[in-house]
Amino acid sequence: MIPTAKLITAVCLSLCCAGPAMAKKPLKIYILAGQSNMVGTGGIATFDHIGDDPATAPLLKKMRGPDGKPKTCERVWISSWNGKMNQYGGEGFGKLTAGYGVRRTDPAQPDDFIGPEYMFGITMEEAYDGPILLIKTAWGGQNLSVDYRSPGSGPYVMNDYQVEVLTQKGALERVRAQKAEATGRNYRYMMDHVKNVLGDIKRVCPDYDPDAGYELSGFVWFQGWNDFSDTTTYPSSYGEKQYDEYSKLLAQFIRDVRKDLETPQLPFVVGVIGVYGNYTPGTFKVVNKSDERMKLFRKAMAAPAEMDEFKGRVVAVQTAPFREDALGFIEQKQTIVQAMGRKLSKKLPDGPNADGSMTAEERKAYMDDYKAKILTPEEMALWDRATAIGGFIHYYGSAKFHAQAGKAFAEAMLKIEE
Repeated sequence: MIPTAKLITAVCLSLCCAGPAMAKKPLKIYILAGQSNMVGTGGIATFDHIGDDPATAPLLKKMRGPDGKPKTCERVWISSWNGKMNQYGGEGFGKLTAGYGVRRTDPAQPDDFIGPEYMFGITMEEAYDGPILLIKTAWGGQNLSVDYRSPGSGPYVMNDYQVEVLTQKGALERVRAQKAEATGRNYRYMMDHVKNVLGDIKRVCPDYDPDAGYELSGFVWFQGWNDFSDTTTYPSSYGEKQYDEYSKLLAQFIRDVRKDLETPQLPFVVGVIGVYGNYTPGTFKVVNKSDERMKLFRKAMAAPAEMDEFKGRVVAVQTAPFREDALGFIEQKQTIVQAMGRKLSKKLPDGPNADGSMTAEERKAYMDDYKAKILTPEEMALWDRATAIGGFIHYYGSAKFHAQAGKAFAEAMLKIEE
């Protein structure tokens, strides 16, 4: 039997030591938003490819549990609002695991893909010993100039070039009305969902302790393709200033998000589009000086981080290094194969089926032989192992890209928080 005095002393020491360690920490909340690259097309089936590279193999160990299946985080929850283009969408929520990327059929049901959220959440869980909630809102095919346009940027106003072109086509008023209806739509969708989640956090995160409270800890923005491709809103005649308007819109977006969420110093991470990677010749196709335009656009995306008002609280993260040149090289070879396939389907004078006499079986045999001459068995095996859906603008559906991007976004956010 333990003497009473010693028992009291032991209990007191136990409480004193356990008090600070057991004190509940506030729920850290991070918002992730953008278009299809934030939605995520990283195929779970491509996870093994992450382990093939010694530089990324450690990520795969973090992404899988002891059973070899995708890890489920114990202290990270997610509410992911996922919808078809121009549709409000629906919600999937729960503890963070793989499957919160694109959801092709039902936004409330897991699918076979990840986006940056997965490794972002895993990295944050390693860095913070309290609870974490990710609120993700992303839609494919949405731009900042119209769809995500924030209130402070005012109405969308067409430039002289657009007015001239659309007037010639007789479409000016129709397009003007469409843009007026769409302006700010996805910004409102995003804000509605964030505020709905904040209004009932325990619905998404059952372990949330209202006494400990929550902190809006950061915002990650990963978007850009539709603005980059819109050479009417951003005409090439503007030269080096072609995408300057995007920088202005993004800066105002940051201001408006902070204002609407009443967090004037909310940290922002801007994921800079990585399509075309480091411009390695032979790994992408140049259309309308797309490589030169991409350089201008990346500069415009990163520009707000250099503004005095955002210094130290807004960081731009380049994702180009995470795009795999090997996959781009294979894709360019595949376009050669595809071009031959189109020749076979037509009676082209310079084609192997000029007289149209080849049967379906003969065309298939010809294409199998032709493909084997263009692509090596190793290249075809790599493609099957490393890619999923979405093509080059979605980084070939490689989970390796999305995992690296998510980790980089988290690390940048943690540096802001230091």
